[in-house]
Amino acid sequence: MSREAPAFLSKIIGRQQAAAVVAALPQPVVFTNGVFDVLHRGHVTYLAQARALGASLVVAVNTDASARRLGKGPDRPLNAQQDRAEVLAALESVSLVTFFDEDTPVALISELRPQVYVKGGDYDMSRLEETRVVQSYGGRALAIPFVEGYSTTKLVERIRG
Repeated sequence: MSREAPAFLSKIIGRQQAAAVVAALPQPVVFTNGVFDVLHRGHVTYLAQARALGASLVVAVNTDASARRLGKGPDRPLNAQQDRAEVLAALESVSLVTFFDEDTPVALISELRPQVYVKGGDYDMSRLEETRVVQSYGGRALAIPFVEGYSTTKLVERIRG
C-alpha cells in the first residue's frame, strides 16, 4: 500500500525556489526566522500573531549548522532541520517554510522582500540589520512580545533536571 505524503509538506521549499514562490503568495507577506527546535505554546502563539499581520507567513528555519553557531549548546538543535520544518509546515498559520545557512537571514530577506519582518521577544528592532534591509524597500519590522514562561532552552534544562 502506498502512502501519499501529507499536503503540508508542499509548504517546504528550497532557497532557490523561495523568491518565485513568495512572490506568488497572497500579499502582504510576513517573514520571521528562527531555530524552532522544540515547538511549544510560545512559538505557536507567536506564529499566529505574526500571520495576523499579513495574508501569508514565511518562516525561515536556521539550518542545523547555522543553529549550532548560535551557541545554544553542543547538542542543539535537538531536532534536525527537516523535522523542524515539517512541524512548522503543519501549522495552519504558516504559509511557507524555507531554510537559511547564514548567521542571520539578511541575504534571504533581500531576496524575498517581505512587506513585514517580525521577531519574537525583546529584540531592539532598530539595531537589527534585517530591519534596515526591510525598511530600505518600504517594509516594516516589529517585535512580538514573548509569551511569558515559554523557552526551548528552559524547557530542555527542565527535562534534563
